[in-house]
Amino acid sequence: MAGSVRARLLLERRAGPELALELAEAGSLEDAIGYLQRSPARYSPRTARTVHLEQVQHDVASSVGLAARVLAAWLPREAAVGLRAMASWFELVNLEDRLAYLTGGELRSAFELGALSSVWEAAAEASSVDELRRLLSRSPWGDAGTDDPEEIALWLRFAWAKRVAKQVPAAEPWAAGAAALVLATEMFVAGRFFDAAVARELGLGPAWVSATSIADLRARLPARAAWALDGVEDPPGLFGAELAWWRRLGLDAERLVHGRLDEADVVIGALALLALDALRVNAALAVAARSGSSTAREVLDALC
Repeated sequence: MAGSVRARLLLERRAGPELALELAEAGSLEDAIGYLQRSPARYSPRTARTVHLEQVQHDVASSVGLAARVLAAWLPREAAVGLRAMASWFELVNLEDRLAYLTGGELRSAFELGALSSVWEAAAEASSVDELRRLLSRSPWGDAGTDDPEEIALWLRFAWAKRVAKQVPAAEPWAAGAAALVLATEMFVAGRFFDAAVARELGLGPAWVSATSIADLRARLPARAAWALDGVEDPPGLFGAELAWWRRLGLDAERLVHGRLDEADVVIGALALLALDALRVNAALAVAARSGSSTAREVLDALC
């Protein structure tokens, strides 16, 4: 039970909604950082004068990755399978950033993965998209079947959702719902077409490929995924649906932490709650840095 005990201890140092709302009123990023460092919360963002919002938000998110590594070390190997699947999101972000860099984007700070890495140590040195694809094909991520960077990035997101759904039963609705949101965005915002091969790989049935609207997509998806699109009738509604996804995750995760005796489920719930807390804090930092950013304010209000 050492893992579940450690998980609950980590949760005691969350910022929480109240502190996040107070951070948002700090007036500047510098003041918000100082307030956060003086608080009981576990975040320790850098304080250099040249620090930028994106750097601070990366530091906050990194704290969740560190918590995942700590929890993985406390769990028996077989019990840590689900945690590793959830935490592979950090490797996913690193891989997406590497793809962007290889196609002309800026070089971003990577999340430290330690023992949670499956391919990142090699992928971090990849000098071309083709090389990165070959590395991925020999890893748990698998082969995207294309050299197109955007298609590879999309494949990675679906691969993460499929892995979580398979290895973390308690998180299957989260993974399937996340996949539904990605599908809706790609089909009805980006205008992307999906074929039957993608449908088979994703494991959400074949019917959704022919959807002609978000409402039609919702009707064609299985219930475990369709819930994430409830009430969404047009593309602008997807932003609110993503926030609703986070709220559902928070409610489910609280039940896992407080209502289950299974150690693996407690740890999964704790990791989800830590991720939600980091999202709140980062939204609050954005509000403080931009003197009331409307989008960040909407995120913060929806999650507090």
